[in-house]
Formats: sequence, structure tokens, C-alpha cells
Amino acid sequence: MTTIPGYVNAVRGKLPLPGKRSITAEASSPVAALVRRHDRDRFQTALFAPAARREALFALYAFNYEIARVRERVREPTLGRIRLEWWRETIDLAYLGAPVRRHPVAEALVMVIRAQNPTRDHFERLIDGREADLDHTPSATLAALEDYAESTSSCVIYLALELLGVRDDEPALAAARNLGIAYALAGLLRALPWRSAAGRPVIPVDIARRSGLDPDLPPSPANRPALRRAVEEIAAAARNRLAEARRLSHRIPAAAAPALLSAVIAERSLRRLEQAGFDPFAPGLQEPDPLQMWRLALAALRGRF
Repeated sequence: MTTIPGYVNAVRGKLPLPGKRSITAEASSPVAALVRRHDRDRFQTALFAPAARREALFALYAFNYEIARVRERVREPTLGRIRLEWWRETIDLAYLGAPVRRHPVAEALVMVIRAQNPTRDHFERLIDGREADLDHTPSATLAALEDYAESTSSCVIYLALELLGVRDDEPALAAARNLGIAYALAGLLRALPWRSAAGRPVIPVDIARRSGLDPDLPPSPANRPALRRAVEEIAAAARNRLAEARRLSHRIPAAAAPALLSAVIAERSLRRLEQAGFDPFAPGLQEPDPLQMWRLALAALRGRF
């Protein structure tokens, strides 16, 4: 069994993880390097997958990053829809066996699709969810926000499970749904200051009104007490989802663990937010957790998420 320091040193490129390839070798692939640079959370969780499965996960996570950043790369929603349509067509080509476009992420993803045939509908729903990013209208209800979270987060976990060889396992899928929602809600709350500055509201209209916020105005120091109430309600929903996922842990195959380790990240994010009094503007909340890799390693060694 690899020790916790062994996992951490592997991330630093000093030791190989179990399997035939070292982290240094894998991180040099274009998709692994992209995920390592732009999606620290998923890169770290992927390191706990069997070596033979990691590159497929990196391709999936790189694709997820590409479609998630579409909103930041365009000024007009129409241009964003064109980019997302390009990815829809790429997915179509992958399943049809047609020639692929020259793009490092697309080429890697197509190879994974053709080798493992993951569920196509999950890709479709992911892209549809990211199309919602092009609309600056806030979610009407918490339920609508959770639906968005499932589309953009749980679907990634559904696909990761399949790439790890876990298919049609109802407890794993139920845990993935709840965990994906919890992870996405925690991430949205952490990103609330940045999203608000960009005109991308996070607080659903129903929660804003219950909390005394004007859903048409961005958060500010003047409405901080109401904002804290709204954030606390969303954080409570995320915690409930996380608890639901963990209640299923004893029924989930061990092979699923690397896809579900983001539970550790979501829990830590929600705990830090609670310690800050549910103030999303509190100093330090945007800083990465320096002990995150250790927390993931401990959970992996215990066989928990």
C-alpha cells in the first residue's frame, strides 16, 4: 500500500503511483497538463485512479474545462453557442466513427469515447448545462439551481464512473448525483464574488427574496447580512446533498472512489464558509486549501469519500 507521503510526493513528480506510468509522464500529456493547470481539484482526484484509467479521466476533465470556460471566452452569447455547437458536433463525430477535428482535447476525448463508449446523453446534458451559462438570468428556485448543478457537475461524475468501469450501479449513480450537486453548489458559493462582479448571479430568486435580497442587484457590503442568510441556505442544501451521497458509501464499489473524492473538497469548502460566518467575501476563502492533497490521500487510504 502506498503511504500518504508517497501520494503527495507522486504529485510533485518524485515517485510513481501504483501502475506502469509515473505522474511526471502522465502530466506531460496535453490533456493532463491542461487539467493540472486549470482544474486542480479534478486533477488531484484523478491521481487516485488506476494508472491505466487516468488518461481517460484527464481527457474527460479537459473537455469539461473547455466547455466550462466558453462563457469567459466570448462577448456575445451567439458566439458561445457556436463554440458549444462545435463540441456537440465533435461528440457526434466520435460516436459515428467519423474523422475527428484537429484539437488536442477533442482528439483525446474521441479516443476515449471510441474505446469505452460512455453514455452519450451525459455529454449532451453537460453541453446543455453550459449553454445556460450564456444567460445571465438567475435561477428562479433552488431546485432549478440544483438541476443546473446536476447537468454541469453530476454528469461529469457519471461519465467518470463509467471510465473507471462502474456502470449501471444504482447506489453509485445516486451518490454521484447528490455529490455533483453538493460540489457544484459549494463551488458556486466560493466563486460568488467573482461571478457577481461579472454579472453572473448565483443566488436563486426564491432564496434572495426570503433572505431580503434584491435579486436584480449584485451583492454589496450594504446587503451583507441578507447575503449571509441566502448563502447559508444554499450551503445547507449542499450539506444535505453531501450527506445523502455519503449514506450510500457502504454500497458503492471501491473502483468508484476516484470519481467521488470531490466530496472531501466540497466538505472542506463548506466548512471554511461556515467558519467565515457564511460571508462569501471573507478573506482567504478564495485561496486553495494547502492540505487538500493530504485530505484526499487520507480519504483514499481509508476507502472513503
